[in-house]
Order: sequence, then C-alpha cells, then structure tokens
Amino acid sequence: MEAKGEYTASAEREDQQLGRIHAYLSRSYWAKGIPLEKVATSIQNSLCVGVFLKGEQVGFSRVVTDRTTFAYLCDVYVLEEHRGRGLASWMMRIIRAHPDLQGLRRFLLATRDAHELYRRHGFAAVKRPESLMEILNPSYFQDPGEPPAPGP
Repeated sequence: MEAKGEYTASAEREDQQLGRIHAYLSRSYWAKGIPLEKVATSIQNSLCVGVFLKGEQVGFSRVVTDRTTFAYLCDVYVLEEHRGRGLASWMMRIIRAHPDLQGLRRFLLATRDAHELYRRHGFAAVKRPESLMEILNPSYFQDPGEPPAPGP
C-alpha cells in the first residue's frame, strides 16, 4: 500500500472492492449496464490499482496484460467528489512504475475525454491508426431478451 495524504493505493487484487467498482462502472459511458459477474471476472484476470479513503474505494484502474509485451489500460475512474486531487495521476504513476509493466512493446488505452492526463504519463496518439482493427459489440452488456442496441 502507498499513501498520499489521507488516501491509500493498492495493487493487491484482494483489496479491490467489487461492489463499489461495479456501482461506478455500470453507470460509466464505456461500461454502462455491465453485469457484476463480468466485473468480477475482469478484475480476476487483470492487474488493478485502487485508491481508498478510510477503507472505501474511491478510484480504480485496470490493466489487461501478458506482463511481457503488451498492456491495455481501461476502467480508470475517480469518484466525482474526489476529483481534482491528483488521484488519477497518482494511479498512473503507480501503474507506470509497476514491475510487471516494464519493458512492454505496446501499452494502449482508449479515452473519450482524458487525453491530457494520459499524455502527461507518456501516452501519445497511435502513430499508425490504420494498422489497428477491432470487433465491437455495442450490445455486449445488454440482456439477451432485450432488442439489439442500435449500432454506432
């Protein structure tokens, strides 16, 4: 555990608070409606960093990685009432310094609105976006009984 004023941060999986993480992610623009069991599985299969105040999780970030050549940063958030205190940058410093994430060939992320935060921590626009491809399933979190979500 690391400390920053009254906040603590942990990269220990068992410290992450599934219910609090799910509560935020299920209302986020990128994972709206995500089921609890999918969040649980994603945490089990990722390197995670959480920020805590008095034992309650107020921030989270997750890295999907093989710990050798590739990493993908996702699910980064700080609860609204704790923003403006440098907590997201603190999480980024912890992630960038993590021993399992050194010497990677590629470290990616996608963001709608936090480009400046990530630039300060070494990220840049993809040099060859034409080389990246994706399979996007916009109804991934939707109940199978519901009609399909409209496409992008």
